[in-house]
Amino acid sequence: MPIRIAALASGRGSNLQAILDAIAAGTLDAQVVGVFSDNPDAPALLRVPEALRWARTPKSYGSRAAFDAALGDAIATAAPDWIVCAGYMRILGPDFVQRFQGRLLNIHPALLPKYKGLHTHQRALDAGDSEHGASVHFVTAELDGGPVIAQARVPVLPGDDADRLAARVLAVEHPLLVGVLRLAAAGRLAERDGRAWVDGQPLFTPLSLESLSP
Repeated sequence: MPIRIAALASGRGSNLQAILDAIAAGTLDAQVVGVFSDNPDAPALLRVPEALRWARTPKSYGSRAAFDAALGDAIATAAPDWIVCAGYMRILGPDFVQRFQGRLLNIHPALLPKYKGLHTHQRALDAGDSEHGASVHFVTAELDGGPVIAQARVPVLPGDDADRLAARVLAVEHPLLVGVLRLAAAGRLAERDGRAWVDGQPLFTPLSLESLSP
């Protein structure tokens, strides 16, 4: 059976589209069972039928925990096997993370543990880095601090600004995320003891994009 994916997105949803495209092409054995957002105007929502959309404004809830609980209940109703943060810009609280521990993934535009949080491309440029990239990791209560599964690297080129570097990273984010989801779809991916495991073995270094090629 195809794995059931719930996607969390706050913006345009390009990583979500990469998942949908891979499913349509037959290169990812999965189905998207819901797209969930903290932004009712997120373009990502328009990438799936209305029946699969859930969006609420966090300010309409009394607390962060109340919003997270409502989000978690909505996701649970969709009965996903995996939950993917695909450009979801709101920090998930510890209760939410614990509820879905071990099947909650995030893609982050940096080579973790470098540059957790926002503005990663400009921070890489400011630091004079020669390479930059993206990471897919399990989500834990620590912001962008969960076990890293795989990374894709790109060079930082002379004359780069944050936008040019971001575009180069985005081009590798898409196949990186789909590649990790292929591992999940094949039953090869797990989180145990604070580490990512693939094929029953703990990962001591992240997988490369090249190793994820179909």
